[in-house]
Amino acid sequence: VQLQASGGGLVQAGGSLRLSCEASGRTFSGYAMGWFRQALGKEREFLGGISWNGGSTYYADSVKARFTISRDNAKNMVYLQMNSLKPEDTAVYYCAAARAGGSVVGTVRAWYNYWGQGTLVTVSS
Repeated sequence: VQLQASGGGLVQAGGSLRLSCEASGRTFSGYAMGWFRQALGKEREFLGGISWNGGSTYYADSVKARFTISRDNAKNMVYLQMNSLKPEDTAVYYCAAARAGGSVVGTVRAWYNYWGQGTLVTVSS
């Protein structure tokens, strides 16, 4: 499956942004999806994931109250809604996919087989 993330940009602290990730190439509904980010000089960080049918979601504690993941299998899309953004949210954001059924959601980078190219989010203070 090929992934294309989009929607990044410059936003002021306290603002919101919605990232999109479009999948192509295989049956999207058979894949769990995740969002990660990587700030300059830091490790890639798991933000959250969603099961193949959207029935289960899991978030990192650092973003649980502010970020929401959703998906639309009919459109082969997954979204990351980000609210109350902070300057420390500045990073390149990646979507990732792993073939998984049931309610399984991976929380580590190695669990995911496919990655998008990343989209830059910059939050100004």
